[in-house]
Amino acid sequence: MITFLIALAVLICGYIVYGSFVERVFGANAERSTPAYTHADGVDFVPLPTWRVFLIQFLNIAGLGPIFGAIMGIMYGPAAYLWIVLGTLFGGAVHDYLSGMLSIRSGGASLPELVGEQLGRPIKQTMRGFALVLMILVGAVFVVNPANLINMLTADGLSRLMSTSTEAVRDNMLIVWILIILTYYVLATLLPVDKLIGRIYPFMGFALLFMAVGIMVGLFFHAGDLPEMFAGAGLSNRQPNPSTHPIFPMMFVSIACGAISGFHATQSPLMARCIKNERLGRRVFYGAMVAEGAVALIWAAATIAYMGGSYENLTAYFATKGNSSATFVNELSRSWLGTFGGILAIVGVVAAPITSGDTALRSARLIAADFLHIEQNSIRRRLMVSIPIFALSAVIMMLDYNVLWRYFGWCNQTLSVFTLWAITVYLARHGKLYAIALLPALFMTMVCCTYICVAPEGFGLPSGVGYAVGATISAICLGLFVKFAASIKTKSNVSA
Repeated sequence: MITFLIALAVLICGYIVYGSFVERVFGANAERSTPAYTHADGVDFVPLPTWRVFLIQFLNIAGLGPIFGAIMGIMYGPAAYLWIVLGTLFGGAVHDYLSGMLSIRSGGASLPELVGEQLGRPIKQTMRGFALVLMILVGAVFVVNPANLINMLTADGLSRLMSTSTEAVRDNMLIVWILIILTYYVLATLLPVDKLIGRIYPFMGFALLFMAVGIMVGLFFHAGDLPEMFAGAGLSNRQPNPSTHPIFPMMFVSIACGAISGFHATQSPLMARCIKNERLGRRVFYGAMVAEGAVALIWAAATIAYMGGSYENLTAYFATKGNSSATFVNELSRSWLGTFGGILAIVGVVAAPITSGDTALRSARLIAADFLHIEQNSIRRRLMVSIPIFALSAVIMMLDYNVLWRYFGWCNQTLSVFTLWAITVYLARHGKLYAIALLPALFMTMVCCTYICVAPEGFGLPSGVGYAVGATISAICLGLFVKFAASIKTKSNVSA
């Protein structure tokens, strides 16, 4: 329990100390007008209260990653705590804050436009397609998974009501829940941001916060079951087959949304269009990421505590449950919080993916509208852009979910690499301390390149080869950046 409490305290202190430092490096200015006022359109550019902007940002980014990712990620041992805390403070929160602030400075521009502005037109075109595909992937993934969760939650009650077997109810109702969630996504994508998303998120936020707080309280009653970081096997890998599941790079992709996630940078522009003051950016963007890190930390700790501190028990559990994190969440929540509390907790877990899926498709609409130069102030034009997106999402949902999730994880982290390099270039161009973005950019470049080389869904190469390839590509990126930074310095000296 000491490890968990220290990690949580570091997260909170990091928000105050390092978050303030990053804000000073960027130079947030309370006197500058924000896109919410300069581009107000009553649809996407709408000034909203700060508490609402924070809540929407938090719910946008807190999908299944900080819950399911943390549940599976704790199998790598207490090292998962380190990655969640350090990844959040020095990677994810920096990534989210600076991408959001760049969007504010660029009139609320979407991520591909921001990256293209810094890294050039070819990268912009690549990013447009890459980000659009990722948003549609997220929309598809976050329809199926919450539908399964709701189906699991309601199947027993409905089976009694309908006097039929639970299995039959689950088979029949899954399609119904998918259609209900899809209908909500369509409305959330098309309606003005303050009409549906801005009104329903407070309830969703309560459920998600209740879930996190409830599970954290439960941890105190199971404190003796929590392994400590520097006791026993310490930071060693607890996977049953460490050679095929090495901490590097596997853990850093397994725990994505709870530490750093490229998906977040696609969501930050949504709230960059609604924030009233630049000085509120740290509270909204950096703060929401720290809150998500806390959720991941809670679920990582709760997972191993529920198994009595035994990684062997956790391995056996998932082997018998078909690696179903949804089943685990349901069992843990009901066991620790009782039936009513467990239902509320599950509602919070359901809220997380739904409130990411809806804004993922909304982001897809805005990304497509930006590069097609189609104004979004009329419903006809919004439909023109959205209908193909909805159709593609429906097709992708037919694919195997496990395959979708694995590729989503890698695409997600790869997107963060592009974003971090764009942020690094921006800071260098403006004479700011670019090291705050350069270091996480190099690290995530190494992670993603190594992962795609060694992962079974990648090239399946030997780990030594993967590490060499990852290190080489990272070194090349660093060399190109050093050359770029030197050219900027030379131009600055000539101008002076």
